[in-house]
Amino acid sequence: MKIHSGGPVRAWETDLARNMRNAAHTRPFGRVSYIEEYKEPILPSLQETRAVVTLAPAKSSGLADLGAPLDDAAVVKKGRIHEYLQHLTDGNIGRRFQDIRIIGIKTVEAGVLSAKFFVQFEVFGDNTAAPANGVGFEAALFAGERPLASLSSSSLFLPYANFWYPNRFVFEVPIDDFDQADRLEFIAKPEDVRAV
Repeated sequence: MKIHSGGPVRAWETDLARNMRNAAHTRPFGRVSYIEEYKEPILPSLQETRAVVTLAPAKSSGLADLGAPLDDAAVVKKGRIHEYLQHLTDGNIGRRFQDIRIIGIKTVEAGVLSAKFFVQFEVFGDNTAAPANGVGFEAALFAGERPLASLSSSSLFLPYANFWYPNRFVFEVPIDDFDQADRLEFIAKPEDVRAV
């Protein structure tokens, strides 16, 4: 056993030093990194989903919370879907809509005739968190197969996943479109979300 100023040298230490010297001659110059590149997480994506809501003439009762001036000349149209699911691209449920109600009101306020459609629903992020600036939804009014007007929202009120949130939107449309409309197509748009 060899002796040096730091104490006895063991055989495995000699072998280790020899291997390091040999590796130094064969190792290429330059920086070698064994850290993997950072990869962005793959976000789940909601598919575009469509549902048709049939509109029919209705009574003006039960609309007090909308604040519309409803006299005998007012015209009301209503339609409803009880449940509506938006799936992810992998087939799992990503978002739930409940009690989608469409209410159309044509009435006079301060001497001006107007026609508006209210779109109301509750929405639930089913283990998915929406981005801060979401894509919202679109809707289209039809008379039979003929498109009349397009409606669009900028985002949904859905601040957290796994909770039901009420949403309400209003769109003003031309009087002729209101008179002819007999259905509305509700379109939940595609959107990248985060899994919870």
